[in-house]
Amino acid sequence: MKEAATALAQNTLNAEALLELAVQTIDAVKGLDPVALEVKGICSFADYFLIASGTSRRHVLALAEHLEEALGQAGVKPLGVEGLQEGLWVLMDYNDVVIHIFSESLREFYNLEGLWAEAPRLYMETGPAVSPAPAAAGSGKETDETRHE
Repeated sequence: MKEAATALAQNTLNAEALLELAVQTIDAVKGLDPVALEVKGICSFADYFLIASGTSRRHVLALAEHLEEALGQAGVKPLGVEGLQEGLWVLMDYNDVVIHIFSESLREFYNLEGLWAEAPRLYMETGPAVSPAPAAAGSGKETDETRHE
């Protein structure tokens, strides 16, 4: 089933490169507190969750729009997008990467980071936009276990 979805999505980026591009895009549009969770092994439908917040309904929608545009330019189309009508919680399904963009209050209420607390957090570098070319394995990210303060 997951293989068929991958074929439908026609992803030109691997999951890690897609995640990195998404984090850079969220940062460029001033998204709040992006958190990447590695859920492979504990979740059957995705390898990564990316959770971020917007300051308002308009900001949440702008984040979703910019993500869809940036990932589309890299050759990746979502399998589905939910929540654009309300603009309080937008879910973007890119098969191996599921992106949740919340209003600040709904993010706090649903607390996905707490719900998926057993998933390692990945620390992604933010800054200038990155090239959509696939990244080398392990590039630009660290897990809780490998992070050095």
